[in-house]
Amino acid sequence: MAEIQLDLLMGAMLLGIGAVAGVLAGLLGVGGGIILVPSFFYAFQTLGYDSPQLMQICLATSLATIVVTSARSVLAHNRKGAVDWAILRGWAPGIAAGALIGVMVASSLRSTALMAIFGGLAMLVGLYMALGRQHWRLGQQMPMGWRGYLISPVIGFLSVLMGIGGGSFGVPTMSLFSVPIHRAVATAAGFGIIIAVPSVAVFLLVGITPEARPPFNIGAVNLVAFVIVIAMTLLTAPLGVALAHRTDAVRLKRIFGAFLTLVALNMLRKALGW
Repeated sequence: MAEIQLDLLMGAMLLGIGAVAGVLAGLLGVGGGIILVPSFFYAFQTLGYDSPQLMQICLATSLATIVVTSARSVLAHNRKGAVDWAILRGWAPGIAAGALIGVMVASSLRSTALMAIFGGLAMLVGLYMALGRQHWRLGQQMPMGWRGYLISPVIGFLSVLMGIGGGSFGVPTMSLFSVPIHRAVATAAGFGIIIAVPSVAVFLLVGITPEARPPFNIGAVNLVAFVIVIAMTLLTAPLGVALAHRTDAVRLKRIFGAFLTLVALNMLRKALGW
């Protein structure tokens, strides 16, 4: 009976996580991963599934959802002609290589180290969202050739260590190189597929200690969380999009940036054992 109640509680928590992630993704244009990873962590920890490999499960499951949501987003943006395929083709090899390196690093680390990495990177993303300015520029066009090969693996590598798609690092990078914001968002969805597909393929093979993992895991991916979150984000993302057209997007991003910074600080606190 207690096991049934635990499964029901887990399902209810995942429904809530998926609903919130979908609304925020539609409202703010950020990938759900930056919400899903800390939400999965706190939910699974609360349910008693804490382990040295818990963050691996959270990262892998978040990336699995990104395969579906990014593919859907690319198709929608491509119908409007917003995807810059030249950037996507030029940066894809480097992003994929960086993602695979990120999986190898993440699979060798324990939750405490991954929490510290997530907290530090999430703080950078949060501060950029809260304090960044649209007029900031590093160049007039996206770096290609050897310069692109130097920068693109960093996006793939850091994204895997956070369990996120291409938006959080890809959109600011493209914006800093003068890519219009709508084209940057559309193209970053393609980054998400390139990051998530090879990463999830490897995470499915990662061995997780059975004693402390949630039910229905394959490798590091939790199937229950994957299915529930995908279903909820597909339902609630359109609501977030509708709300975005009636609100001040810049102010919302500033508020969310401040919120994300607090989440990052809390993750860092837990990583340090405070």
